[in-house]
Amino acid sequence: MDNHSQIINLFPGEPGVEAFYTEREAILPYPVIQGHQVHGTRVAIVERPDLTREELEGYDAFVTNLPGVAIGVRTADCVPVLLYDPVERVVAAVHAGWKGTVLRISEGVLEAMGQEFGSQPENLLAVIGPSIGPDSFQVGEEVAEKFKEAGFPMDEIWSFRGPGDGTPMSGGHHIDLWKANRWLLEQLGIPAEAIQVTGIDTYTTDTLFSARREGVSCGRIINSIKLK
Repeated sequence: MDNHSQIINLFPGEPGVEAFYTEREAILPYPVIQGHQVHGTRVAIVERPDLTREELEGYDAFVTNLPGVAIGVRTADCVPVLLYDPVERVVAAVHAGWKGTVLRISEGVLEAMGQEFGSQPENLLAVIGPSIGPDSFQVGEEVAEKFKEAGFPMDEIWSFRGPGDGTPMSGGHHIDLWKANRWLLEQLGIPAEAIQVTGIDTYTTDTLFSARREGVSCGRIINSIKLK
């Protein structure tokens, strides 16, 4: 992969895998298999390098053990989770918006990795990529309630910030999607020290797309991973 400033490397210390996210105007260094995401929980096993987006209609997560085949998810505030199993040589890309997080999409991904390829959670490495941060993710009470009903640790991921001061995203209910996804990955057996959180808030970072800031028709960040 070239060192273009708009292609930001993830997993830089892992020689067996290559992963990145894109900033605005970035040109992909190679094709990335992507699906038509619907904020659901379907997981696709990518078994050939020529799969099209049309064939992947309705999938929000992708798993492969094919070397040299990049898989990815498109985000613009939602949480991208990239997973790497250096033991069984498997990678996954997960689109975890708040709905997918509540529905525990990562749980289905780990199940698929285990059933198809023998991956064990304790061997996995994970990156939680750029996405809307806790200070920017103001939600209605009904959304906060869904996290509570789903069993997430509200004392860790939720806050209520009062009436606000009139500035965007001040006050109200806030959910920390970074902590919610980290907590879920740890619950699934991935060691805490194996989980990286970039901590980059798409809403406040002008070089990244944000549906909340720009509208849902804005561009998308490509979050990609492939085995070398």
